[in-house]
Amino acid sequence: MNITELREHLCEVYPDLCPLFSIEFGDGVLVVDCDRLFSAASNLKDLGFDRLGMVTAVDRPTHLELVYRLHSRSMSAAIFLKCTVDRESPVAHSLVDLWPAALWQEREVYDMFGIVFEAHPDLRRILLPEEWEGYPLRKDYSDRRVIRRPDYI
Repeated sequence: MNITELREHLCEVYPDLCPLFSIEFGDGVLVVDCDRLFSAASNLKDLGFDRLGMVTAVDRPTHLELVYRLHSRSMSAAIFLKCTVDRESPVAHSLVDLWPAALWQEREVYDMFGIVFEAHPDLRRILLPEEWEGYPLRKDYSDRRVIRRPDYI
């Protein structure tokens, strides 16, 4: 099954998710509401996406975007699973139960962006000390010790 066939299959099985599925850079992109993140991830795992490649977040002007990259060895395909997280109360459900590799990666996203993962078994800072204030990869992060880069770079 290639990524186009996967899209057709997902549209057939999950018609309400079909409008949210696109193909970019050869990988599928599935955007879901954060309250459906775990169920969509579980469905993708059942379809053969057996490996979690990465977890990250992106600070957009109005919200945070949570991004998981999932791989299917049997289909030789990858898919980005994304959800929009509210900047003021950044919460999403952890995917550690589906892919244990999410354990440290979700901790990194929590540490750098402040996204809280519900049901995460060990959600605490992993890169910075526990007493650190703020989330350094957010665009609104401010620290007097950080030298701002000029806009022309």
